Amino acid sequence: MKVLVIGSGGREHALVWKLKQSPRVEKIWCAPGNGGIQDEAECLPADPADVAGFVALGERLSPDLTIVGPELPLVNGIGDAFRTRGWPIVAPSRQAAQLEGSKIFAKQFSRRHGIPTAETYGEFDTSKDAIAELSSVGWPVVIKADGLCAGKGVFVAQDAPAAENFIRRAMDDDELGAGGKRLLLEETLEGEELSFIMVTDGHRYAPLVPTRDHKRVFDGNLGPNTGGMGAYSTDELLPPKLKQSILDLIVQPTMRGLASEGIVYQGFLYVGLMLTALGPKVLEFNCRLGDPETQAIITRIDFDLAQVLADLAAGILEPSRLRWKRDASVCVVIASGEYPGKFATGMKIDGLTAAERFNGVKIFHAGTRRQGDLILTNGGRVLGVTAAGSSIDAALSAAYEAAGKIRFEGMHYRKDIAADARRVQAAGD
Repeated sequence: MKVLVIGSGGREHALVWKLKQSPRVEKIWCAPGNGGIQDEAECLPADPADVAGFVALGERLSPDLTIVGPELPLVNGIGDAFRTRGWPIVAPSRQAAQLEGSKIFAKQFSRRHGIPTAETYGEFDTSKDAIAELSSVGWPVVIKADGLCAGKGVFVAQDAPAAENFIRRAMDDDELGAGGKRLLLEETLEGEELSFIMVTDGHRYAPLVPTRDHKRVFDGNLGPNTGGMGAYSTDELLPPKLKQSILDLIVQPTMRGLASEGIVYQGFLYVGLMLTALGPKVLEFNCRLGDPETQAIITRIDFDLAQVLADLAAGILEPSRLRWKRDASVCVVIASGEYPGKFATGMKIDGLTAAERFNGVKIFHAGTRRQGDLILTNGGRVLGVTAAGSSIDAALSAAYEAAGKIRFEGMHYRKDIAADARRVQAAGD
């Protein structure tokens, strides 16, 4: 098999690393890739928004399988473009990708099919109408931009001034671009978050191992939201009774709902959940693997990922093929100084070789680039220090020891990833 992976982050590095282990895979391209992926695949220039450019790339390369990492090409219809040409691809259709591309579409879909989710106060096209509704909401209130906003489209407002400020910045000042032109106001759910990700060929589906993400930039779940500062995976996150409840109340109604609306969904489906006192409720749908959840998931795979994804693209997924290591895993994200605000790039990274000498550790690159023999920072989230171990404590110890070997100017990372795995209280992410 010749495989094309689309994307440039830690998620894509993890996919490339695992695909390379398959005896079926003889060639991997990654478009555009990054400084770490270059060691394991041929990286090619690409614009994630340019579906026509990816079609031209597909015509030139003739990959046997294409796997799409980020959301933008999915929402822009790369799945349709490839499938109409008979090219195997792991990607939902443009219509299906609305579950992530439009928060309002996802909310209306959930209501149509009885999928438990937060109650809404309204959907708004103008800041005037959204601000007027603030007199009727309960506090804190969740404000969601309808479209894609690079992880900046959800805001939990504690009071009316904070809510009004966000609404005006999104809708009037154009801070979120086109994705912020419509807003959704909804109740704040309380409980622990859980990332429930599965693969489906449109008919059959198979859950991946459970993960929990950490969105806030600082320890103690303080500071602004980010794309994710770390994640962990352990079977203890998903006891059998909870898993069955999620399947019965959320996954099966979602699959039936998609089928009833004529939407054939092929690819990864990420269901972000809040485990409330009243049961699991959907926070969001994503039409892709999470990042950094993927890094934690990948280390626990005990099957041929290339084979399973090729079967998925062909519509013949066999769920029994997905077998998992019982280990726990952790991913600690190392970020640039001032991330998620404005940050500098081009910082020299030291200590990568020493960090990977720890047993069970793999460093997945996210925002890096090469300059000769040097690895330089090239993004907000720079590295994902990922470790597997016989227990969550063992994985944490290895990940943090490895992270301690890495150096670049301004770097920072959370020191409390997976802390909630060892105590009974809400994660609050």
